[in-house]
Amino acid sequence: MTVFSSPEFDQHEQIDFAYDQDSGLRAIIAVHNSHLGPALGGCRMYPYQSEQEAIRDVLRLSKGMTYKAAMAGVSLGGGKSVIIGDPRNDKSSQLFKAMGRFVDRQSGRYTTAQDMGISAQDLEQMASQTRYVSGISNREDSTQLTSRNPSPATALGVFCGIEAAVKYELKHEGLKGVKVAIQGLGSVGNQLAGHLHRAGAKLWVSDINKEAEQQAETEFGATAVTAEELLRLEVDVFSPCAMGAVINDESIAVLGAKIVAGAANNQLLETRHGVDLFNRGILYAPDYVINAGGIIDLYCFDRGKSVDETEDRIKNIATTLQDIFVASKRKQLATHTIANEQAEARFRFSYAKAS
Repeated sequence: MTVFSSPEFDQHEQIDFAYDQDSGLRAIIAVHNSHLGPALGGCRMYPYQSEQEAIRDVLRLSKGMTYKAAMAGVSLGGGKSVIIGDPRNDKSSQLFKAMGRFVDRQSGRYTTAQDMGISAQDLEQMASQTRYVSGISNREDSTQLTSRNPSPATALGVFCGIEAAVKYELKHEGLKGVKVAIQGLGSVGNQLAGHLHRAGAKLWVSDINKEAEQQAETEFGATAVTAEELLRLEVDVFSPCAMGAVINDESIAVLGAKIVAGAANNQLLETRHGVDLFNRGILYAPDYVINAGGIIDLYCFDRGKSVDETEDRIKNIATTLQDIFVASKRKQLATHTIANEQAEARFRFSYAKAS
């Protein structure tokens, strides 16, 4: 097992491992960069096939959170935590209380929140052991902004980002008739499908959960296809909303979309794949820019911002992307390269606080 020599290691400030014999907890917390503020990032529970796979994931995810916070203009650093385990079979109150104690030992350097495999109820168990938990729903309707469930805000931001990408690349006002292929119908992907359906888009979907596909067909008039078929569809937008690394040599070779814009983290398997998209004339909305709605919502809620101000800041994701697209064309550089340069200028070389 290696950390410092891992390709995903990128000047991470702190990596902590935890094991609790009584609960069986095996977890990792990674803080990538805290120049702009204490690290915030969700806790993911996933049945990793190896410890090395878990290390790679937490390193990639925590780095992405640093870039996301910087581009979102919030005074937060980037961190993430992962629990090695199957969320369908391995959950217990004891396990999440142990995770809460692990988070508490960070003394505020890292605050956790909801991510894949983790529910609000799981967070509440963690919160019984630490105050460094963000994202516990305090409203009955957890589909609304500032419910402290980040999914609605993330979906809204991705929707606004898709609008911006379609306007820039296709010169199309609005989304009526625009063809969108959504990979993944979890809490974010499903809500994104709803936004797109109401805006008049035509939807194709794919998910390992066949019930979620059937629901999208019924509620949004979507067409369900296999994951392989989804990539090949000649659509306007391919929207990855599941696991990362979906943009790789194999997928790029068959990708039929003009735009890649979705909610998944770490969509590029390697940075060179962003260049490959650029060279093929496919517009890529950098993932940590377009999916920043959740972190903006949590940040604004914790600071008492109004719903209107929160929504305005989330919708500003479209403006940020527009600026990246313009700069990409002017400099003839891939969009992820432009976004990385802008983010690094904000967090890597100074300790100046965001607004």
